[in-house]
Amino acid sequence: MFRKNIKHQQPALISAASELPEKQRKRLENSWASTFYKEFFSRIDEEAFAGLYSEKASRPNVPVNVLVGLEALKSGFGWSDEELYENYCYNLQVRYALGYDRLGDGDFEIRTLYYFRERLSRYNAEKSINLLEQAFEQITDAQITSLKVRTGMQRMDSTQIASNIVSASRLQLLVEGLQRVERILSESDKARLAEGFAPYTRDSAGHYTYRVKGKEAIQEHLRRIGESIYTLLQELRPNYADKTAFQVLERLFAENFNLVESQPRPKANEAISSGCLQPVDDLEATYRTKGNAHYKGYVANLTETCDPANEIQLITKTQVASNNVDDSQLLAEALPNLKERTDVKTMVTDGGYGGQASDTALQTAQVSLIQTAIRGRSPNSDKLHLSDFNLKFNPEGKPSKVTCPQAQTVPVQTSSHQKAFVAHFDPAVCQACPLREQCPAQPGKRDERHHLHFTQAEARAAERRKMSREHTQDRHNLRSAVESSVRSLKHPFPAGKLPVRGKFRVTCMMIGSAAMTNVRRIQRYTAAKIKAMQAILNEKDQPMTSQDSFFAALRHFLAGWLDPRPAHTSIIGC
Repeated sequence: MFRKNIKHQQPALISAASELPEKQRKRLENSWASTFYKEFFSRIDEEAFAGLYSEKASRPNVPVNVLVGLEALKSGFGWSDEELYENYCYNLQVRYALGYDRLGDGDFEIRTLYYFRERLSRYNAEKSINLLEQAFEQITDAQITSLKVRTGMQRMDSTQIASNIVSASRLQLLVEGLQRVERILSESDKARLAEGFAPYTRDSAGHYTYRVKGKEAIQEHLRRIGESIYTLLQELRPNYADKTAFQVLERLFAENFNLVESQPRPKANEAISSGCLQPVDDLEATYRTKGNAHYKGYVANLTETCDPANEIQLITKTQVASNNVDDSQLLAEALPNLKERTDVKTMVTDGGYGGQASDTALQTAQVSLIQTAIRGRSPNSDKLHLSDFNLKFNPEGKPSKVTCPQAQTVPVQTSSHQKAFVAHFDPAVCQACPLREQCPAQPGKRDERHHLHFTQAEARAAERRKMSREHTQDRHNLRSAVESSVRSLKHPFPAGKLPVRGKFRVTCMMIGSAAMTNVRRIQRYTAAKIKAMQAILNEKDQPMTSQDSFFAALRHFLAGWLDPRPAHTSIIGC
């Protein structure tokens, strides 16, 4: 049964914090724990999680805001579940951050946290709603409003992350898949098929592959195991087709073998797609080569504010996808949500975010894209490029007018094949143009007008290149600082490897890490404001004589958003 947690709003008269020496109390109030409580914990809308619990009269739930807060702390500090639980039980800062005054309050078993995650996962699978993501966005929107953060300009970047999987070869994956199927068989089926499984179940999959040396030997073993899997799939399909282990083995066979005259033959490595199964324990992880590096797992995409007028920048959205998803697709998926929640008008990214998917989404959302680099070959500097022309687009996003570098403006027409566009320039003007030798618009054989042909994709790419060039000339790279944010997001996880598996759990941990990154930024911003206020008061010879007057001055200076927890302040000041 769901019950909202409001107990933290009325702290006890005698608490662990109030018993601390004054210096330590003050340090606690200025630490991340106080900021976490005010800016994250107190903003959690528990009602949104009510659907996870029974409506029948039963034992009340462990406070939802505590469980959500623990998920954020786990990701933000990179703790294991055991470390998280120990800090919850004995760490005064953690308990202060979660609204508890005494070490003995709010006791629950760690399995409660596991049940909560299971409910979140089941809810996400049934309704395609990640409640943690929803809570993060609701809290961030409130922080943006409170801190008056401008959201018109935002930047985006992606990074490779790995789940808790073992890097395995094709042969090892196939052996592991066979072993998993053998475990789910009935005793009678195990006895009947023991001979077929015997070569692959005597030892672990790792030990099996360790003894296979050389490319020819590997290919021979792949052929044999392919034949074994093919036979077993036909044999077991009637009784085990609905079992996960059987379905995984079917997928492994389809991705690694072709049937040639009803005989399985191993595919060449080059013929296997990046979306093929990487580990048998994480069905959504994929493979990607980026530069000279090879990755298995996921891609995390980060969006944050970047208006130069802001005193603080906040992360507004995190996304997780299989790592073979293109950046332009991630931008297209994020834009509707960002447009609904913020007043984003300009997005600053690197070269990977340009493409047909993002062009359509940007046009629909009426958001301009500034890229610090453009995919593909750079234009010849000795020739004019389409990006040197000024294109005008109609409300449907189609080019309607074009102006050349010498200010000749002509309408854009659809080409005769209806697949591209063409602009016809006056030959008399073009003949007198000093740039005619460099211009891509050239006269036709029958029509003396100078024709400029281009496609919709080329027009959009030209616009992106033009904006990128203008941004570079400003000598103010708004995108570069997002690299620091990406590092902050991955810092709690050594080598960018998370201690969980599956897209949903990876997403939840990235959301928690983003939430803690925002909390730390707000805490640093708050500390800087306090320091500035102290400097102003010192200049005016108005030293603080008591803690109450100090906080009163702060409240006036910061227009109310810096108020500490009222009940705790009254206890400490008494």
